[in-house]
Amino acid sequence: MNMYLFVYDLMQFCGHSWIFTNMVIRFMRFGKGLVMRLCQLLSVLEILHILIGIDKSRLLPRFLQFSFSFQITERIIILFVVINSQEEVQGKYVVCVLFFLWNLLDVVRYTYNMLARMGIYYLPLTWLNFSLCIPLYPLSVLAKGFAICVSLPYFESFGTYSIKLPFPFTFSIYFPYILKMYLIVLFAGMCFIIRNLFSERMAHLGTGNTKNKRN
Repeated sequence: MNMYLFVYDLMQFCGHSWIFTNMVIRFMRFGKGLVMRLCQLLSVLEILHILIGIDKSRLLPRFLQFSFSFQITERIIILFVVINSQEEVQGKYVVCVLFFLWNLLDVVRYTYNMLARMGIYYLPLTWLNFSLCIPLYPLSVLAKGFAICVSLPYFESFGTYSIKLPFPFTFSIYFPYILKMYLIVLFAGMCFIIRNLFSERMAHLGTGNTKNKRN
């Protein structure tokens, strides 16, 4: 299983590194293609790894497991429901910024995970892995919120995902309202996630843990 997890981390590292490099080379105008969607879909496997106990390094307390799963779910919703469904939104600069933040975090995270599978803990990388997410996660949430706000006029104009139920039902599902409610969930969840990120950082970068890993 350790070899499987190493190969999984390696695939994610290669995919996100390829996206990140192309975004930098093309002045942050790349990232809405197949590789981005594939990497984000594969990240759902990480929730499965936790649930069935394959990934021993992520046998975290329940609230940290929920925190990690919430972050993955956020990405899937934003990428496939909001961005991928509205072509007009895909070319916005906020989408490029969002993808840049995601891939920067993931390149660091999967590099750390691959080395950890082999029992290698490089202290600067460990520090970067558990520290970088604290300032960048709130920025990514702001970018997600802005992307939703930018997409709202298109959902209102095109009626994407909005459903008007036929008689005898007397109500309809207006998707922009759902997105506005999701914005509240997104920002409320951000406070919870940031607190858990600090807890996870303390658990891995505490004095005793750091010394043990270095040894």
